[in-house]
Amino acid sequence: MKKIIEIKEIRKEYRMGKITVPALNGVSLDIAAGDFVAIMGPSGSGKSTLMHILGCLDTPTAGEYLLNQEQVSGMKKGKLAGIRNREIGFVFQTFNLLPHLNIQQNVELPLMYAGLSHRKRINQARKVLNDVGLSDRLRHKPSELSGGQRQRVAIARAIVNEPAIILADEPTGNLDSTSGNDILSIFSHLHEQGHTIIIVTHDQAVARRANRIIHIVDGLIQNGDLS
Repeated sequence: MKKIIEIKEIRKEYRMGKITVPALNGVSLDIAAGDFVAIMGPSGSGKSTLMHILGCLDTPTAGEYLLNQEQVSGMKKGKLAGIRNREIGFVFQTFNLLPHLNIQQNVELPLMYAGLSHRKRINQARKVLNDVGLSDRLRHKPSELSGGQRQRVAIARAIVNEPAIILADEPTGNLDSTSGNDILSIFSHLHEQGHTIIIVTHDQAVARRANRIIHIVDGLIQNGDLS
């Protein structure tokens, strides 16, 4: 199967005053198109740093990152922003919805950045909100929704540009078990539709929904822990 992500000897260091703090210590990883991957690790293991690099939210200190066979590890911020909007959808634990916009307007935002017309934005936003079961909440503000509903809005926003990859950072972390299972079912359905799903989690129950689990500890992938 075609590789959609290839990273080779990725290192990431942060400067804290005069001290250099390593976050990733030479990570190499391939992810195939259409894969469903869970990245697990304890707090401070480097899993969030790895997610930020995979999502083009941050750049590595050293190493190579190929996304759809395009070298992105040395790109400028402007080009990375374009790739993020075109190739990657993000779902965060805290939803990251704009409180002053209704949910349809929140979902339209990536389409605005992509330059779509007003009518196309409306049609596409309503389609994906219908897909996640929120066609009757278009004019509601995020504060008027439950946590599970807000995460559905975040998923709709993540998929509205039809990205190849969906990156989710602890997507059920703020939800009760019933809402969390509903959200994981949506991810499973998206995977069945052909999306590449990457979930960062500390929850074994969440990770078991994936077909591959990657364990990272102290900035390194643990040999033998890929399945």
